[in-house]
Amino acid sequence: MKNAIEVNGLRKEFKSYSSRSGLKGAFRDLFSRNYKVLRAVNDITFTVKQGEMVGYIGENGAGKSTTIKMLTGILTPTAGDVLVNGMNPHKEREAFVQTIGVVFGQRSQLWWDIAVQESFRLLKKVYKVSDEEYDRHMGHVIRTLDIEPLLDKPVRKLSLGQRMRCELAAALIHNPPLLFLDEPTIGLDVLVKLKIRDFLKEINEKYNTTILLTTHDLTDIEALCDRVVMLDEGHIIYDGALKDLKETWGEGKEVQFQFLEGVDLAVLENVTRELPVKWELEEKEQLFTAYTTDEANAVSDLIATVISSFQIKDVKIMEVSTEEIIRKIYEKGEV
Repeated sequence: MKNAIEVNGLRKEFKSYSSRSGLKGAFRDLFSRNYKVLRAVNDITFTVKQGEMVGYIGENGAGKSTTIKMLTGILTPTAGDVLVNGMNPHKEREAFVQTIGVVFGQRSQLWWDIAVQESFRLLKKVYKVSDEEYDRHMGHVIRTLDIEPLLDKPVRKLSLGQRMRCELAAALIHNPPLLFLDEPTIGLDVLVKLKIRDFLKEINEKYNTTILLTTHDLTDIEALCDRVVMLDEGHIIYDGALKDLKETWGEGKEVQFQFLEGVDLAVLENVTRELPVKWELEEKEQLFTAYTTDEANAVSDLIATVISSFQIKDVKIMEVSTEEIIRKIYEKGEV
């Protein structure tokens, strides 16, 4: 199986200018500027095989969007080599864009004031897609994403969920072998997210479409990706199977409590101070979550201790979530 993406020693640096204070400093800035070099992406190396669905994750400012912009040819790397679909995104621009689809959750590729179907027709001409090919492929995309009732509406009159489904359809007009998705489900409700996830799985299975997905919604990653690449301060700190990450870092249990009466977190922590437990409170729902170990009696000891002191309305025992695992890794700074 050949590689859809090959990245070797990729780096991107930006110059950040700082102004001197006061009138004298402003005058000096006219002749010489102070600046420092910020390294957004720091010598990363990875490959993505054709047909893979890979989650590219990290905190805000980790370098995810900068990487995507280099892989799609929007930004030129400071150093390193990039090969996407066998081409250099910056040197073979015209041929390259025919082989990729891009969806940025916070930017639109549709024309704001014209009907969705007119945007589709313009993109069809840009990508030189034949009428027959467009009807065959886009008919399926439009039905699956349920956007037929939206085609004659101007983009500015669509809700966020409606617009994102249309954006996804627009990125697939030329049926590209590689799809970049940068926060595609940001701000969407659960039903729209499920529809988009199901659709992405379908095009991956039907066309072997390679998908690189960046998102802060880890349920998207869990639903779609077997592999994750984790970025922190421009460095890759993990690249491998999601299940391996869970097996290595997912030690312990989450026990969630709801009480019949108001409980003070400090009192709860004091009652369980002898146990290997860490508490968190979700104030809005008054949910108390205890993180404890996998040791034989840890959960039963915890529940017994809590029940002896408080009246419980509900209790749930869960494996440690992917979100908690990722948080632990970032707190430590390495895998």
